[in-house]
Amino acid sequence: MSLSLIGIISIQAYYINNSVENEKERFKFIVKGALSYVSNTIEDNESEKYFSKYLSLDKEKKVDEDAVSQLLIYQKNNSTKEMLIYSSNIFEENYKLSSSLLDIGLNLDSISAKNIISSSSTEIYSNIDLSEKDILQSPISKIVRSGSMDEAQRLSFEKSFKEISKRTPVHKRVSEEEIRELLSNKLGKEGVEIDFEFAIYDNDLATKVRSDGFENDIMSTYKVPIFYDENNQSLYKLLVNFPDDKKYILSSIIGMILLSIVFTSIIIIAYSSALYQLLKQRKISEIKTDFINNMTHEFKTPIATINLALDAIKNPKVIDDKDRVIRYLSMIKEENKRMHAQVENVLRISKLEKNELNISKDRVNLHELIDDAITHVKLLVEDRQGYIKTFFEADKSSILANETHFTNVIVNILDNAMKYSPEAPKIEVYTENVGTNILVKIKDYGSGMSKAAAKRVFEKFYREHTGNIHNVKGHGLGLAYVKRIVEDHQGYVSVESEKGKGSTFTIKLPLIS
Repeated sequence: MSLSLIGIISIQAYYINNSVENEKERFKFIVKGALSYVSNTIEDNESEKYFSKYLSLDKEKKVDEDAVSQLLIYQKNNSTKEMLIYSSNIFEENYKLSSSLLDIGLNLDSISAKNIISSSSTEIYSNIDLSEKDILQSPISKIVRSGSMDEAQRLSFEKSFKEISKRTPVHKRVSEEEIRELLSNKLGKEGVEIDFEFAIYDNDLATKVRSDGFENDIMSTYKVPIFYDENNQSLYKLLVNFPDDKKYILSSIIGMILLSIVFTSIIIIAYSSALYQLLKQRKISEIKTDFINNMTHEFKTPIATINLALDAIKNPKVIDDKDRVIRYLSMIKEENKRMHAQVENVLRISKLEKNELNISKDRVNLHELIDDAITHVKLLVEDRQGYIKTFFEADKSSILANETHFTNVIVNILDNAMKYSPEAPKIEVYTENVGTNILVKIKDYGSGMSKAAAKRVFEKFYREHTGNIHNVKGHGLGLAYVKRIVEDHQGYVSVESEKGKGSTFTIKLPLIS
């Protein structure tokens, strides 16, 4: 059962840990994607801005013009005797432009730029040979097309632009506001709406582009290259970290974690309860076994005494001795009375548990009740050369109680004090008023008990373990009876004890006016 519980908890822990790791990977993937998007967007925006300026410039100062490629196609239609001539040319125009025109803050006089132009024409001639083309009539039809090749121009421009822009300080190429806005929008679309800090680093050195709270923690910082040069290499890195990333990751799976904790707790509670009941039943079984053994021992001695007394009475020499017969009969009566008292204790506890014991209460004087209880045990105490002293310091002692049962309560505590006093019993009884209550303290100087025993001394059948030695007779019912009766009188009973120094029982009861 324990292995099963450990297995279930281990599986739950593994599942939660696996979910956390998966959520971390998902978060990392989203952040990496957002950073790549921001990096590419910033580069594209920068390039587009200056390419648009470049297209709007007046490029009349031609420096050089080369034909990059030429294409000439001749096709003759034998049916119509017509000749079709198609030609296509691509020219590359090179310019030297002032760097100030593009406003990129470089200390250069000019920037090399290329303009790529395409032109094509279609001519149709009738009844001519190719050799006659240049000298004969004009073509029947002639179509001429020309234009700029934007993509080719853009690629040429971007290469030149990247080559020169890498010399520009990074804080002039991008602002903190632009990065924050792009990153916030992209992360928001992915459902990641938490605070972040960012910076751009140049060869692991911080630049001016950074948020106020950014700290470069290697373990929690994500980064991607930004601002590639003409060789597709970058010295700059865009870095971002999230102060609350752990809270975000946990918040996404907190529902599952809470459910797992709840169900695991239920399993643990159920297991603990079952284990507790099992141990409790085992303890009850041990207590019952001890009770039976103690009860057997309690009855064995008086039964043996009664049998011996009866055998003695049967003896012809004794039966005629009236004094001896009376003494033996008195012994039989006392032992019978002792067994009857033990049975009554068991029956009283049983009735108390079933709420069948009729306890009627009347106004009584607690001091008088204590004196009455002392008379029941005084002879036994004096027989052992002991004493019982009273210190009645309470001015008010009227309580609502059942005289018989509460007398039994005091007698039981006094009897315990005698039984657990190896030497001559020394017992002191104190009373005092505390507010609207009266305290009764019964102190002895006997063997005392351990702290563990003091906590359980009022449990039914409980007796402190003394091995197989039965030097103190009883079966753990007297103090259980005391506790039930005191509580039925709206009172409270407790004990303070130290091994080898004795015990003090305290009873607290409400006073009546």
